[in-house]
Amino acid sequence: MTRNDRRDLGLLLLRLGAGGALAAHGAQKLFGWFGGHGIEGTGHFMESVGYVPGKASATAAGLAETGGGTLLALGLATPAAGAAAAGAMAGAAAVHAPNGFFNQGGGYEYAATLGLTAAGLAVTGPGRLSLDHLLGHAVNRGWMIPAAFAATAAGTAVVVGARARRLRKAKEGEQEALFEEENME
Repeated sequence: MTRNDRRDLGLLLLRLGAGGALAAHGAQKLFGWFGGHGIEGTGHFMESVGYVPGKASATAAGLAETGGGTLLALGLATPAAGAAAAGAMAGAAAVHAPNGFFNQGGGYEYAATLGLTAAGLAVTGPGRLSLDHLLGHAVNRGWMIPAAFAATAAGTAVVVGARARRLRKAKEGEQEALFEEENME
């Protein structure tokens, strides 16, 4: 097996693993598959964590994850697929960031790992064992990488920024206790 063959096989495995996980995660949101809650349930959750309107947010996240993951697994439109998936995972990481890094404590470890893997695949390309290669890279051109990341970054910044402002505004009305209540006798 040549070095190029090993690289292409490795990229295929990365694409199938990350793309499959992303697609399944999105299918939970969109269709309620794999123990998910579908658009309604996910929409309520999205509202509870500050992504408003919840149903539209659930649909957008579900499409980015399902579509981006499926396209990554197939190795088709890799720059757009990877950027879309990375953007969705940036939104998920924002929700989990207050819990720290590690997933076991509710942190952003999983979202960051999937997002960085998707971004890395968008930049590296799908390899020869892909639909992009089969189609002559018609939707995998060099200029598409910065274009896809610029569009995704702009959209993600708007959505995550609006969520942060909404959460800050909600906290403005809350007042924390000046003193902790302890056993005062």
